[in-house]
Parts: sequence; C-alpha cells; structure tokens
Amino acid sequence: MASIKVACVVLICMVVVGALIAQATITCDQVVSGLAPCLTYLQSGGAVPVTCCNGVKGLVALPKSTADKQTICNCLKSAASSTQFDPANAASLPGKCGVNLPYKITPSTDCNTIKF
Repeated sequence: MASIKVACVVLICMVVVGALIAQATITCDQVVSGLAPCLTYLQSGGAVPVTCCNGVKGLVALPKSTADKQTICNCLKSAASSTQFDPANAASLPGKCGVNLPYKITPSTDCNTIKF
C-alpha cells in the first residue's frame, strides 16, 4: 500500500514538473527590450546597429520550447501591430543580422503554427 502512495506522489510530481516545463519562460518585456535598438532601422532603414543584431541574435537563441517560440512570435506580432515600421525593413532584419527567423514579423502571422 505504501508503494502505491509513493508511486502516486511521484506521478503527480512528474505531471506538475512537465506542465511547468511546457509553459513559456520568455516574457514580452525581454522581446521588446531585445529589439528596442532596432526601432530606428525598422522605421527608417539604413544601417542596422550592432546592438540591434545582438538583440535579434539573442532572441533567436533564447527559446527552449515551442511555447517560447510562440511567445516570442506573439510579442513580435503585438509590437508590429502597435508600431509604425516599414514591413520591408522588418523582413530584411533577420538576414542583415545573419540569423534565420522561421516566420515573418507581421501583424497577421499565425504564431500557433510555429513549432520547436
């Protein structure tokens, strides 16, 4: 009987830990602060600041799960909806920083399709 109780406790712990791991650990504040140096480029073009590319590279390296990638995408999508920027500049930013972003930065991006 005691072994059944122990097994149940272990199972419950595994479920709780698994649920915590599946949740996103990235915040929109992290995403926005990482991309803040990019705002001038996104709006006006020109040279991409090194600090912008450092932020972009940091965001690309940050996700550890599908939930993280979807959180970053949703934050970018929200920022794109509330900020005036040139879509061509946004589309060219990952390439200019030497990273591959698996989706476009637009207000219409479906973040639920992004997988880890």
